[in-house]
Amino acid sequence: MRRSVAVLGAGLLLLCTPRVEAQKRIALSFDDVPRHAGAFFTPDQRAIRLIAALDRAGVEQAGFFVTTGNLKKPDGDGGADRIRAYVAAGHVLGNHSTTHPWLSRTEVEDYLEDLDQAEAWLVNQPGHRPWFRYPYLDEGRGDIAKRDALRAALQDRGLLNAYITVDNYDWHLDAIASSAQREGKAMNLEGLRDLYVETLVQVANFYEAIAKDVLDRSPAHVLLLHETDLAALFIEDLVVALRLDGWQVIPIDEAYQDPIAHQEPETTYLGSGRVAALAHVAGWSAEELVHERTDEEVLNQLFQERVLATAETTSLSTRSSKTISSEP
Repeated sequence: MRRSVAVLGAGLLLLCTPRVEAQKRIALSFDDVPRHAGAFFTPDQRAIRLIAALDRAGVEQAGFFVTTGNLKKPDGDGGADRIRAYVAAGHVLGNHSTTHPWLSRTEVEDYLEDLDQAEAWLVNQPGHRPWFRYPYLDEGRGDIAKRDALRAALQDRGLLNAYITVDNYDWHLDAIASSAQREGKAMNLEGLRDLYVETLVQVANFYEAIAKDVLDRSPAHVLLLHETDLAALFIEDLVVALRLDGWQVIPIDEAYQDPIAHQEPETTYLGSGRVAALAHVAGWSAEELVHERTDEEVLNQLFQERVLATAETTSLSTRSSKTISSEP
């Protein structure tokens, strides 16, 4: 049964009406804010589009996880204003560190200093939540001493481990699309949209199936996204597709009230999210907990087949960064 989970969700976007089954719940979260520029928009244009698309889609509240050191980078110019604009639109902020370090490669004291520096900036911001999300979802890898030291430190600081339940490689799909855009390659943007949306819906259903098997219920899920150009282009399409597939998009405040928020799985398999970690404790193998579309080579091949190879068959194939409107 477990090995069949990877095929669940195939073809779901062909459905035209919501399923009758019990509704699934999911919150949206965006990491690495303020993120570096992509190839389609400036950071300001991207934020404007993303805010407008979330509003049109009726997303009441998403979480934006801030890497405060990015504010000092060239693309961070105006980043504080963009962060405040997200909050003004009803969204909330969490801590994603100062310099985005790997815990497994960093001394605990240095890691905590980095975390505290980011929190000192964030605590003064409207919309701040006492949440910390590990960069790279790295909770120490195989180092139990580091894992436990950070768990204790977060508890002492009153910070929630802002876990995710739906892992994916949206950042990689954005990277290869941005690379193609910079190189002037013709792209089938409808194909890119469908690949982005389909991938995220499939992966959400993959972890939902695992959760129902392991927990015997459907938890409130948290989807990991990044502040990318593809999110700005296609987040509204993603929300529509999730709802057609029976998902309710909920505020992230609500998601973090789920009982799994208080579970710290006794495993070092933590880099694929909370549901995967709980499944690993229950005896699932690591191989069973990874969706095929979290493989860069798989995404590369799908991008080639569905976005580049079909570019000349669509009226959108000649659209460039100059013709994709910067307005929402």
